This record gives sequence, structure tokens and C-alpha cells, in this order.
Amino acid sequence: MFYFGDNKKIVYIILAVLVVSSLARMTQDTLLGILLSLPGVIIAITFHEFAHAFMAYKLGDDTPKMQGRLNLNPLSHMDPVGIVLLIFAHIGWGKPVEINPRNFDRKITMEKGEALVSIAGPLMNFLIAIIFTIIYFVIVKFIPVIILSEYGKIIEIILLSTISVNVGLGVFNLIPIPPLDGSKIFRMFMPYNVKSWLDKYQSIFYMIFLILWVTGLLGIIVSPVIDVVEVVLFKLMGFIFGIQLI
Repeated sequence: MFYFGDNKKIVYIILAVLVVSSLARMTQDTLLGILLSLPGVIIAITFHEFAHAFMAYKLGDDTPKMQGRLNLNPLSHMDPVGIVLLIFAHIGWGKPVEINPRNFDRKITMEKGEALVSIAGPLMNFLIAIIFTIIYFVIVKFIPVIILSEYGKIIEIILLSTISVNVGLGVFNLIPIPPLDGSKIFRMFMPYNVKSWLDKYQSIFYMIFLILWVTGLLGIIVSPVIDVVEVVLFKLMGFIFGIQLI
């Protein structure tokens, strides 16, 4: 997930306005959609943050363990404000997993360790998306009567929402600009002078990120990629299970 650090106050103000705007336009169907998407959001954030903590621990840093982050209890990973904003404003964050790169195994550099910790989150989201896609295709293939029932439609919506949320978070967090995970992943491939320049103007990149998101440009850029990933995933599973849903 992504974090805003010292810029959170500004972010809260901007996003609070958007949440209020979203609530003002909310219909009964919209509210139902939000409620059905909630399980997927909780799963995505919990596993994403756990993956960060687990990778850091495996690299030799016991900071996440001492902070109680090596578990799949959603309460250990949820930032109340972040999850509310993720649901209503479609942008948010989990509780930051604090790490100490100096504790990493000396077989790798601190920078590489941070990159591995960062990429663990998005990769976990993709894995969860794959697992839930398999579950969905198993149901459609072998017990379609579930989908056809009244409660089955709710199950279908929750499954599809969980897949979509995890693919979305996985792709979104790979964007190589602060404060997203991608900024640390691609950092180790950058020349030293580029890294220094990015560090110097990091706060500006935070604001650029906010502007891109608020104006909708970020969604325009990322949405096609998310759609392609979902289509490829469903076509692959359709080929494996011998059914095509797209």
C-alpha cells in the first residue's frame, strides 16, 4: 500500500472533500456495491501489508514481528482513515509496515532489500487475484447452480470484486512515483544522481501524484492496464478450465 507520511494532513483534507461529495451522490445501489466490495478491500489490504511484513522478516528484520504485523488479522493492518477513503474515494492505505533496512541480511544491499519488501505487496495482491479467479471458475465449471441462486449472485459479486480490487491495487502500487511501492522497486535500477534528484524533490512528486489522481488522469493511465490484466487472467483461466467468460 502507499503512505503519505508528513503530507497526510493535506491528503486528509482533500480526500475528505471527495468522500463528502461521494456520499452526497450515493444511491441505494451504490451503497450495496460498497458493502459487497468491503470483503475484497479488507482481504487486499490485509494480505498486502502482511506480505511487506513477512518479506522484511525473512530478510532479517524483526521490526514487523515486534510490532505484531506477522499475522493475517485485519485489525493489525487497517488504518481506519485509509480504509474509509479507499471505499468511498477509491484511494487509501493500510497501516504502514515499519522496517529497519540495517537489519537486513548482509547478503543483499539495503536498497535491494527495500525493493523486495516493496514488491512483495503487489505480488501478493496478484496472487490473491489468481486464487479467487480459480475459485470463481471452479464454481462456474462444477457447481454453477450456486451462481444461479439468489445468494449465489451475492457470492459472485464478492468474488469478482475481490479479484478486481486486488488486480487494481497490484497494478496501481507498481507505478514508479512516490509514495507508491513502485518508486522503491525501480529505485535500485536508477543511477545515483537520479536517486539524489528524486530524494531532493520527493515532496513535489507527492503533490504531482495527488494532482494526477484528483484530476482523474491517473485513472485514465492505469485503468487500461488493470483491464488488460483482468482480461488476460480470465482468458488464461478460461483456457485451463475449458470455458470462456469473456
